[in-house]
Formats: sequence, C-alpha cells, structure tokens
Amino acid sequence: MSPREIHLLHRLCRLYGIETGFLNIDGRRQKAAPESLLAVLSALGASLSNMSGLAGGLRERILEHWNRLSEPVAIAWDKNPVHLELRLPGSWREYPADCRLELENGRTMRWVCRLGDLPLVKSARVEGRNYEVRRLSLPSALPWGYHRLKLNLPAREHEALIISAPRRAFNLTSQMSGRRLWGGFLPLYALHSARSPGAGDFTDLDTLLTWVRELGGSFVGTLPLLASFLDQAFSPSPYEPVSRLFWNEFYIDVSKTEEFKNSPKARELYNSPAIQEAFSRLRAKPLVDYHRTMSLKRKLLEYCSEACFAESSGRQETLQSWATDNPAARDYARFRAAVEKQHTAWTDWPGPMRDGILREGDYDTWAGRYHLYVQWLAHQQLQELSSRARRNGQNLYLDFPLGVHRHGYDVWRERTSFVPEASAGAPPDAFFSGGQNWGLPPLHPERIRMQGYRYYIDSLRNHLQYAGILRLDHVMGLHRLFWVPKGMPASEGVYVRYHAEEFYAVLALESHRSRSLLVGEDLGLVPASVRTAMHRHNVYRMYVMPFEYTKMPRELLRDAPAKTLACLNTHDMPPFASFWRDKREKPFDRAALPVFLYHRGRLKVPTSNLKAVFRACLKHLAAGQAEVLLVNLEDLWQETEPQNIPGTTGDYPNWQRKARFALEEFSRNPEVLETLQEINNSREV
Repeated sequence: MSPREIHLLHRLCRLYGIETGFLNIDGRRQKAAPESLLAVLSALGASLSNMSGLAGGLRERILEHWNRLSEPVAIAWDKNPVHLELRLPGSWREYPADCRLELENGRTMRWVCRLGDLPLVKSARVEGRNYEVRRLSLPSALPWGYHRLKLNLPAREHEALIISAPRRAFNLTSQMSGRRLWGGFLPLYALHSARSPGAGDFTDLDTLLTWVRELGGSFVGTLPLLASFLDQAFSPSPYEPVSRLFWNEFYIDVSKTEEFKNSPKARELYNSPAIQEAFSRLRAKPLVDYHRTMSLKRKLLEYCSEACFAESSGRQETLQSWATDNPAARDYARFRAAVEKQHTAWTDWPGPMRDGILREGDYDTWAGRYHLYVQWLAHQQLQELSSRARRNGQNLYLDFPLGVHRHGYDVWRERTSFVPEASAGAPPDAFFSGGQNWGLPPLHPERIRMQGYRYYIDSLRNHLQYAGILRLDHVMGLHRLFWVPKGMPASEGVYVRYHAEEFYAVLALESHRSRSLLVGEDLGLVPASVRTAMHRHNVYRMYVMPFEYTKMPRELLRDAPAKTLACLNTHDMPPFASFWRDKREKPFDRAALPVFLYHRGRLKVPTSNLKAVFRACLKHLAAGQAEVLLVNLEDLWQETEPQNIPGTTGDYPNWQRKARFALEEFSRNPEVLETLQEINNSREV
C-alpha cells in the first residue's frame, strides 16, 4: 500500500471516529491493519470497498459533514447557555430562520432570526463551495430534560436534541448523611433457599435484602437480571441478554402471584408429588439446571396466564392498562412468541418478519399472551422489592450490561442502532494473547445520536426504576469500544470512538431523576482520560484490591479514593481463597500483604492464615475512604470456584454454579455474621 493510500485511509478513519492504532499491553503503539480499518469503515456505512475508492469516500464524508446543518445533539450543562454551531452555505446569510424549541414539559419557545446576523465563527471553502459556521445561542436556564430544537429555513428543515442536564450524577451518599455504605453481592441464580425451585428468585432476593439490612448493610448487588434465551437458543450468560428492556421470568416467584392463588390447575400441578420431587432434585444439584427449572416454571406460569386472561377481571384490566402504558412490551411478547414458533433466529425469518413486521399466524396468540403476562409479573415483583428496600433505607444494586444478544429482541427491533457486521471485544493483553471477541453487536455511534439516544435512555430507565445503585459494565465503552470486524480474529480489531459527553449527560440526568448512584466498571487497560471524565461527572470508579498492588512494601496497596466502590474481587475473578492459595500469584504479594496489614493495624501479627488475612483485607477496605464497599458473600465461607472464567466456552460451568450454602444456612453461620458485623462497625467509624 502506498504512503498516499495510507494517508487517505487514516484521514477517512479520523472523520468516522476510527482510531488507527492504540497502546498495547506493553505500552507500545500498535497500528491497525488496513484491512481492519476498511472493514470497520464499511460497517459504519462508508461507501467504499477497496483502496481505489478512498479519495471519493473522503470527499463524500467531508461534504456530508458540511451539509449537515449542525450536530444532532447539544448539551446544556447545569442550565448554562448552549450555543449551537450552524454550518451554512455562504449564500444563506440573508435567509430568516424560524426557531422552535419544544421543551420536554410541553412548553414551546419560538423566535425568528436572520442567519447573517448570527456571530460568524469561521468561513471555509469545501469542494468548490463556500460555507460559514455561525453560532446560534439558545435560551439559558433550560429546565432539565430532553428538548427538541426545530429550525425551519426556506431551503431546509432541521432538528436537534438539546440535553439539559446536571454536570454531575446523583450523589447517593450525600443523601444518607455522608454514611459509608456496604452491601453484599451474590448472583441471583446462585442464591438458593429451601423454598426456591432450583435457583434463586425475587422472593429470595427480598429475603437477602432484609437479612443484610438487619446487619447494617445498605444494599444487595447481583448480576444482570434481564431476559435470556433459555430454550432452543440457549444462552444463560447475564451479559448476553435478549433485551436490556425486559426482565427474566426465570426469577419470578410463581407462588406469590394472584393468579396462582386463583388457579386450581396451577396449584394442583405445583403441589403434585411429581413436581415437588422434581423441584427437590433441582435444589440438590450444585449447578443450576436452567432448561429443567424453566420448563417446570413455564408450565406453572402458563396456567397462571390462562387464569389472568380467562375472564374480564380486575387483574386483566390492570395488565392491559400496564401494556397500554408500555407498548414495547406487547411487541417484545410477540417477538418471543415468534421465536418459539419459527424455531430459528430472526435473521433467518421470512423478509417481512425479519424486517420487524409480525402478523397473526407468525406466532401463537397464547404464547404472546404468556410473554406479556410474565413481563408484567416481573415488573410487579421487582417494583415491590425495590420499593420495600427504599422504604427501609436500602437500595438494589443492579448491573447494566454493555450489549445484547445479536439474535435478540433489541437488535431485531432497533436495527439501525446496532452494527451487526462487527462485535465488541478487547485487544490482546496478558490474559488473552489473541484478544477477545464478545459476540455483541456494537451500537452505531452516529445513528444513536440521530435517534436522540432513545434506545439507550429507555434501557437505562428500565434499570433505574428499580436500582438505587447501577453498575455500568465496561464504562470505557462510553468513550471508545474495540470492534472486531466480522470474519476477522479479535487480534485484528480496532477502536471506534463515541460521543462520551452526550452519554454522560444522559446518565447524569437520569440518575438524578431516579436518585441513583452510578458506578463505572473501569478495570483493565483504561486511559486516564476515562477516569478523569468519570470523576468530573461523579460516576464512581471501582477499586478491586488485586489490581491495586504497588509492589512497595510499606504502601503495598494504593488507598481507595472516596468516590469509589471497593471490593476484593469481581464475578470474573477467582474468589479470595483461590486467589490467596494460587501458587501462580507472586510470592511477593503473599509475603508482603500480611506485613502491610499488620503495619496498618488490621492484623495483630503477620500471618499467612487464609481466614485471618481475608478478614484483615475486608477490614482494611471497610475502614478506608471508599464510600461504597461490596462484599462477595461467597468469600465469607472461603469459596474457591469462580462464577465465571472469561474466555471459556463449555470447559467450565459459567453462570451456573450455586452458592455452596443455602440462604438459611449462611444467614445463621456465626463466622459469617461476625465478619459482617465487624465490617459494619468499621463503616460506622
């Protein structure tokens, strides 16, 4: 490839927000392969197929920029004035502009201005045409919200989204008298009790919240609880949901529903010896049997659905009213019913169905009713436990995954928001020499702006209506995301940039509306600029102890800053007992850590005893400045098996392992209680 072609290629990439290289694990700059850059350009919509089209593609992109009257999104931070830069042909300066600002609250502001009277920012000549950039100032002190600016010009109409938002996300801890919070973590599928059929459910989560509150804890955290494929298209990973807009009926407590109480068929089946024996066998298994458990719960829920739709009852009227307020729920229900009837992914459906049109006969009506009904139930049970927790001064800590299953509802319905020709992933590092391909189609950085971030806002609100604390998976994805082009290895991926400040505006606004704390998962190779932005917008970072070693004996661990969530590990890491015993860990760490903890007053004497070091580490984090402390409950009984080993497919039962002890057992364990009481005492100091 000639130097000129490389130059043109890199110029075009910059205009599309594609990074032509990145710093690798060794701190060296790694250049992206031309083939990868061309593939990502094509995925983003650039009209070129090879190097010969670079010059034309560059001209087309430049003209596209100058012919776009303005950026589609502008931000008014803290109710300060916002200035929109208009790119205008020079001949338009005599045109009048009819400006209409439609506020989210229904009010409208309207004014007329002459384009030539607007302040001139700069002039440019592009492809033989004269352009001017002029500044349009919008009214100050706009109320918080999403407002639409509509410009009516003689030659064109234009619309832009104006986000009026606080610069900093909601500060939950300030609302709790500066109290330093702590809470427990356990995946809901892993939580189990004597009453839950095969895996934890919303009632178990409610019980766990109560137990943690009685010990002084402020929240309970779990992995994503979103809808999954648990039948033919089996995909139990909580980070590959069918949708970020709907919930997993796997976690519904059937026995708590009104229809169960009113359905003789459901009660008879539930109380039958065969079902009770099946539930007993499922409880005894060390791994969650999603297929069998969901099959049994599905039959019970179908009977409950029949009871709800059998007559015109108050419950059916309430459901229909909810569905009217949530029209996407009906659409989602039809999609799930169509998946079941067609027995194929939507990408293999006939044309109209594939393009989002479902008619009677494409799905079974009873199945559509079932999926609508279970979404309503999931909403009710989540709302009840979240409301009860908040009344008790607690919060539910939920997890907002980076992406969704490429064959799921969101990609089918929000087709233009995603890029199916690529997958999100990560570049090669010390753990994955070939890089990672997560299989998740990335969001299109420009198309989501053109739709005003509607899909992202809806997904976020779906979580924040219940979550007092929300973890943002792979927060670096707000800034840039590693794309792996279809058909290429993960090592050949490239970074694509997003408009991070626009995401932060949405996050800050929605966090204030729901009064929720935001935590960004910022582990791994994260540029300093990302953490700077997180701090600027009050998005808490994560402090995970094994990543904070300095190798300096007296200051072995970096101190956790105040605006952080501190923990000993994550669901993708070995539990503390495994980490401590692993011979592959550097002996320096195992020898130095007890000495460090001793000098900090966390250990009475330096010792390598597992339980003593574990409790000292927790005490160290609890006594630190981190405003939020997350305790992996499985560490309390020295669990050694992780919940997930990244990069394994079939070699390890990821997302299936139950907690070693049932809720009734560990909640009465003296050692567990003593450790948590000690943590609570340290947090209150």
